[in-house]
Amino acid sequence: MDILTATKDFEKWVSQRTPVIKTQLSDKHRQMAESPVQFLRGTFYRWTQLFPEICPDLGKAPAVLAVGDLHIASFGTWRDGFGRLIWGIDDFDEAYPLPYVNDLVRLAVSAIVDASEGEIKVGLSNVVDVILDGYRSCLRQGGLPFVLEEKHTWLRSIALKCLDIPAEFWKKMDALPTARTEVPGDARKAIARLLPVPELPCRFVRRIAGVGSLGHARYVAIFDWRGGQIALEAKAATPSACAWARGGGSSRIYYQNLLEQAIRCPDPFVRLSGKWLVRQLAPDSSPIDIETMSGQKNQDKLLRAMAWETANVHLGTIRAGARILADLNSRSGKWLRTAIRDMAAATISDWKAWKKSQRS
Repeated sequence: MDILTATKDFEKWVSQRTPVIKTQLSDKHRQMAESPVQFLRGTFYRWTQLFPEICPDLGKAPAVLAVGDLHIASFGTWRDGFGRLIWGIDDFDEAYPLPYVNDLVRLAVSAIVDASEGEIKVGLSNVVDVILDGYRSCLRQGGLPFVLEEKHTWLRSIALKCLDIPAEFWKKMDALPTARTEVPGDARKAIARLLPVPELPCRFVRRIAGVGSLGHARYVAIFDWRGGQIALEAKAATPSACAWARGGGSSRIYYQNLLEQAIRCPDPFVRLSGKWLVRQLAPDSSPIDIETMSGQKNQDKLLRAMAWETANVHLGTIRAGARILADLNSRSGKWLRTAIRDMAAATISDWKAWKKSQRS
């Protein structure tokens, strides 16, 4: 199955599980052709199809509830239930039981592909060393979330510069067009469960975001409450593309499971409600792009933190730490380097084929 056939088959599978916005799919297809970076972020379905074929030996690694679609743009900030600023992985749409190595290889490939476009200054050798060091260190210490208060001051200073200015954030939110379609009742109920008081009047608006989830319905409700605004978004959730790659039978969505079992300080306004992923949109919930950091030393430091946070997620699987460390110790030093090189080559080859198809 080539990339064109895989895309057509996957999108058909998705459309059988949730209504798809076809105009957004067209936009997604164009974005996928723009660069290998955009292609990688929009085609996890292809990754989960190819990874077992290209890296068959890695399929024997211990399984964990993994992120699945992990890449260097999967990280951001939020406030926990005590108002503390937290940094970590903020996208679990593709959570699924997978060999732990899937997340490490995909994180590394995303960095290498980004570097090939000149966006960051990293090389294969230091990516391997930095990711394995951060991941191993977290496993050995039993995990610890990134609370950006009295510790991790270097990351806090970066995060504060990336947060949206509240007045500008709400100006953008207020400028979003009013939703023209009827909001499904179950989406309304999912949003209502997060409200501070019942039956607050709201305005529903349309919002388009991301690459991989383009085509999925999103409904954003904006409320006025006690002198300020609240924005809550419901996004249609579907089973991971891993289910499609394995025959398409499973309908289980693992998002909430991963949120609850990972070592983290959770965002109290993110939850799976039925088939809707609901979250608060706020100025303090912002991505931290590695591309904005100057110098390889700083980029390596953030990449190491990403690997540490990946281990935080994997440690949520019972007794995973010891099994993973034993597996890592049993592998030669070249396994990650080889997997990165092979998966990056497959990704770029698919991107070239996809780009060519969009021109014709």
